Amino acid sequence: MPNKVLFCATVDYHFKAFHIPILKWFKEKGWEVHVAASGENELPYVDQKYNIPIQRSPFHKMNITAYKELKSIIHNNDFKIIHCHTPMGGVLTRMAAKQTRKNGTEVLYTAHGFHFCKGAPMMNWLLYYPIEKMLAAYTDCLITINEEDYNLAISHRFMSGEVEHVHGVGVDTERFKPMNSEEKQQLREKLGYKPDNLLLFYAAEFNKNKNQQFLIKSIAEIKETLPNAKLLLAGEGALQDSCRKLASELGVDSMVDFLGYRKDIVNLLPMCDVAVASSLREGLPVNIMEAMACGLPVVATENRGHNELIQNLYNGWTIKPENSQDMANKIFHLASNPNLITILGENGRERIEKNYNIKAVVTEMSHLYEKYMKEMEGVRWADQ
Repeated sequence: MPNKVLFCATVDYHFKAFHIPILKWFKEKGWEVHVAASGENELPYVDQKYNIPIQRSPFHKMNITAYKELKSIIHNNDFKIIHCHTPMGGVLTRMAAKQTRKNGTEVLYTAHGFHFCKGAPMMNWLLYYPIEKMLAAYTDCLITINEEDYNLAISHRFMSGEVEHVHGVGVDTERFKPMNSEEKQQLREKLGYKPDNLLLFYAAEFNKNKNQQFLIKSIAEIKETLPNAKLLLAGEGALQDSCRKLASELGVDSMVDFLGYRKDIVNLLPMCDVAVASSLREGLPVNIMEAMACGLPVVATENRGHNELIQNLYNGWTIKPENSQDMANKIFHLASNPNLITILGENGRERIEKNYNIKAVVTEMSHLYEKYMKEMEGVRWADQ
């Protein structure tokens, strides 16, 4: 019988968006792939999928049901590797896998950005930190995606078997790539933008953390000096209406385009000039990696994920999250120096191709998995 691997997360879209190449890698190795998460998305390279009611809130009563279902799934299958993702997916899976881990199952957890970090609310430290530290004891490998989280896990002595740092989930640099000037101009004209528009792009859910209000205030700072700037905001969310209201109040509603939920980000990004980002907390943001892959310089607020990707004056700038004037100044500086846009954009593309492209990340993860596979082989031969 083939070896079995179980992947778990809060929602199944997480795997559809970020981990298809890893599922494919396991299938090509001859493994039987199982996925447990909330949702009914069809996933390729998956032999068995379980729709379990994991909820994002740690206080939701349905998580008790999800835990029991996970425990049953794990008990009824001889999984050699269990790899969990997302905060609640990670909590419930590691709790449910405590017994099977004693029998030799390797349990891996990828932290896609600890909720407790430098600058995080005290409540996050009080709630999430003790949980993650406790569950590290039931984790054979804790995988972090930025240096700050890696150093935190080491310095705070998270007692997992190992702590590793990988370069996120990767970006397909063959899909996300720069457009030539002719294609770029044609698409901009098709969508109603003028040749002299400076297009700024940000794709994110409208919520408190993503902080789009900051970008709208920054645009208001340059409405007189740079009236041809356009801020393109893709996404939906609870705070979208309040952002529309703010744009109107500041007199920049004609400079801000609310694009809604989009499936064509791969086309929208390379037609733009600059990527901007305003989030307060990030692990390692895919939207910024995709923008860099498309050759866009980035101006973003300081946080561990942005700091990991952006080097000042190499591929953009990071700025203080309360300083909208500095954001405005950086945008104006780029608008005044088209050659700088090109140089910083090319540097960003090179950085992504070197360390963050999907092939490099799959190779990075495959080496990690293979280490545990070899250990299993060693145990099997030792038992014969």
